[in-house]
Amino acid sequence: MELRLTKFADVNFNDVFFDSLKQDYAEIPVWFEKKAQAGDSAYVFYGDAGAIDGFLYLKVEDGVVSDINPPLPYGRHVKVGTLKINAHGTKLGERFLKKIFDYVVASDAQDVYVTVFEKHGGLISLFERYGFEKHGNKVTPNGVEWVLYKQLSNVPGDITKRYPVVLANGRRKFLLTIYPEFHTRLFPDSILNNEDPEAIIKDVSHTNSIHKVYICKLFGADQLRCGDVIVIYRTGNEVTPAWYSAVATSICVIQEVVLLSMFRTVDDFLAYCLPFSVFSEEELRRFYRDGKYPYILRFSYNYALPKRLNRATLVTNCGMVDSRWGCTELNDRQFSHILELSGANENIIIN
Repeated sequence: MELRLTKFADVNFNDVFFDSLKQDYAEIPVWFEKKAQAGDSAYVFYGDAGAIDGFLYLKVEDGVVSDINPPLPYGRHVKVGTLKINAHGTKLGERFLKKIFDYVVASDAQDVYVTVFEKHGGLISLFERYGFEKHGNKVTPNGVEWVLYKQLSNVPGDITKRYPVVLANGRRKFLLTIYPEFHTRLFPDSILNNEDPEAIIKDVSHTNSIHKVYICKLFGADQLRCGDVIVIYRTGNEVTPAWYSAVATSICVIQEVVLLSMFRTVDDFLAYCLPFSVFSEEELRRFYRDGKYPYILRFSYNYALPKRLNRATLVTNCGMVDSRWGCTELNDRQFSHILELSGANENIIIN
């Protein structure tokens, strides 16, 4: 299964996947052809058999959005131009939401909105789960659509609803150590070339989901609580000393920490971990059987830091003690230094 940034011209618009869109929007064949001629691209999800199972088109709108009621004020907005998903019980909807929010952040937009017919209740519920609210309506010859709207400056109490925004002010912060082999699987867009400002938009890894489960035996991991902010720290490689190769890469928010011993059976353990884990079922069964990793961390993957700070910078410029790090609490000053030196977006991390 793969999510690809694909030219409209390379997408088979005759695929049966698009039939329902053609029924809802009479003008979509003409619109699609215009996008193809303009060289525009969309995110297309291809299933195991190569069939299209998801399609997402995003665009930036600068100024006033006046074709909805009530209009959106002057500013930079992201519009979810077209979105259709054949979920098949997967986390595909979450993957597309992650891509939408990545695009919003990379575009330095203030908000994001989507129009959707009321009959698409599942899609509406998905957006509402991540903080979209009904803003108004859009009236076209196709009918009346709901306008669902999310403003990044609106910070609700619920962690999922305020995603991708991280409420760090007044919260505990920790540095969480992860080995490279697991880091690559957990945080695919945190391994990209920092020199490319378009990188986070181009990244289309299917493992790039919002919610993660990580299983570990790090000292201090049991002290983590819901709402704690964690800075992900990828340990060094075997070639270059950790002083230079170990780096802080991402900002996440803890949702829950549970103990392996809390699961009565392996099936209970799999039911909890498998939907959000990058580990295979075989690996998870081995973890459960061996019992070497007692802590299961569930967290949201909110933000890939634009600049990765290596261990040398964390110690020399951020005030961290040069010692063995596992799950290490950060003070506010250390955390602020990390945000500043990494060039973090102040609209996403409220510190």
